[in-house]
Amino acid sequence: MKTNQPPFRSSNKMLSQVASISENLGRISAYKDLESKPQLRKNNRIRSIHSSLKIEANSLSLSEVQSVIDGQLVLGPGREIQEVKNAYRTYEKLDVLDPFAIADLKRAYGILTEGLEEESGEFRRGWGGGWCI
Repeated sequence: MKTNQPPFRSSNKMLSQVASISENLGRISAYKDLESKPQLRKNNRIRSIHSSLKIEANSLSLSEVQSVIDGQLVLGPGREIQEVKNAYRTYEKLDVLDPFAIADLKRAYGILTEGLEEESGEFRRGWGGGWCI
């Protein structure tokens, strides 16, 4: 019985590269799964918005955040409802915003704070006289 031998020898570097390729293929597969299931992606976005706003003391429940995003009437503080709407609109723009561009950072901040802050979308003076966003 003849055994087939590959025309190369495997090395640690080669095995590391194969592992890296496999890991990247897994990431691509997971991303395609989200793309093929828009409801899953939307649910993840809603959970992310709810969690982020909860840190900022927004009192709306997950189901209320879902209802605001779905355009339904929600009884709650107007400011908190606006925060949800703004956060969702900002998420919708993430694929066209450059995270390294000051103009896009200000644009995202402007969407997040529209109707909530006087200096929406601009650097403002605060916290000890320094500039902040």
